[in-house]
Amino acid sequence: MKTFQDLQEGVYDPNILKAFFLAGGPGSGKSYVVKRGTGGLGMKIVNSDDIFEKYLKDAGLSMKMPKSEEEPRDKLRDRAKKVTSARQANYIEGRLGLIIDGTGHDYDKIATQATKLKQLGYDVHMIFVNTSLDTALERNAKRDRSVPESITIKSWNNVQSNMGKFSQYFRQNFMVVDNNKTEEDVMGPVFKQVRALAKKKVQNKTGQNWIAMELQKKKR
Repeated sequence: MKTFQDLQEGVYDPNILKAFFLAGGPGSGKSYVVKRGTGGLGMKIVNSDDIFEKYLKDAGLSMKMPKSEEEPRDKLRDRAKKVTSARQANYIEGRLGLIIDGTGHDYDKIATQATKLKQLGYDVHMIFVNTSLDTALERNAKRDRSVPESITIKSWNNVQSNMGKFSQYFRQNFMVVDNNKTEEDVMGPVFKQVRALAKKKVQNKTGQNWIAMELQKKKR
């Protein structure tokens, strides 16, 4: 839980009240996009995968996700999600800038999260990492923690089917990154766009009011 002083300092965070959702299936390269496209911005990354992988290693379970280890693995996944959820709630309490890293296979879940954040005053955005199915399968197979090919295909299809709905929901705050094999530096333009949005003055009226009230408290 944040202290009152922590919350007061949060109002000066340059990325305050900005939330970027990431969408893309296994092997899409979202981690690469986060590192190259949002690195250095100081935003809080919300992603249970890193915690989950640490739990797997600590428990001596395989990163290849075999069926035989499904039960203990699922318990660790649930534990990682709870820890991540608690961290996210703490970040939101201070209205800190967020990068919410997920697959995007569940449109309703993301739309609900984004709506709640908007109600709290956040400007919400989405970075949709797009790849071909072949590229996703190839990258997934090379990952330390890979998932079965059938799951990769299912996830890719689900994410692709949600692309239009995400575009409609986020509108001008929706950006697509083509992360297929290419010699072109796609991260340069992405970083500039994300940086500009992160530094932009908060547009959400509720967020503007929250900032004004917090600044007023600082003057007392």
